[in-house]
Amino acid sequence: MAKVPYISRDDINSSEQNIYDKISSSRGSVQNVFSALLNNPPATEAVTNLGEYIRYKSTLNPATREIAILVTAKQLNNSYEWSQHEPVAKSVGVSDDIIQYILEENNPNKMDTKESIFIEATKELVTSSRLKQKTFDSLMKSLGMKSTMDFIVTVGYYTMLDKIISSLEIDFDKWMTKNQKFN
Repeated sequence: MAKVPYISRDDINSSEQNIYDKISSSRGSVQNVFSALLNNPPATEAVTNLGEYIRYKSTLNPATREIAILVTAKQLNNSYEWSQHEPVAKSVGVSDDIIQYILEENNPNKMDTKESIFIEATKELVTSSRLKQKTFDSLMKSLGMKSTMDFIVTVGYYTMLDKIISSLEIDFDKWMTKNQKFN
């Protein structure tokens, strides 16, 4: 059970209901993480504006974005974000092999694909908040300047969401199911 109440549209004063409406319209619904965050509507607006940029306006290829999100979720042991994004990753073309590799993070079979740089870079960012020069150079070569910046922002954003989800003990939304291989 979450540490704060989940806020509905009717719980928000009328001058801030547009924040709820924008989330609902851009995402199809207001998920629990944002419903909890709506205990402070202006903060929610700031957080969701960045999320909308990442999901809908970023220069990153959607599959690259979703790989970064899944690796971040796995590294932080965040089953909520994993459950939100595993179906999205599949829908934008992330293969079951890549998803399985991310799930089995200590997989002894080293992945030798173009996606391996995105997996490694995300792990470095999440675990040390830094990128080795070799990793940074590989990202720049693969993505270019703008998309490298978007990649770093994406990992940072989903790391921030993990802190919100974990500290507030956000419950799974009704439609979500936990991947049984996620530990």
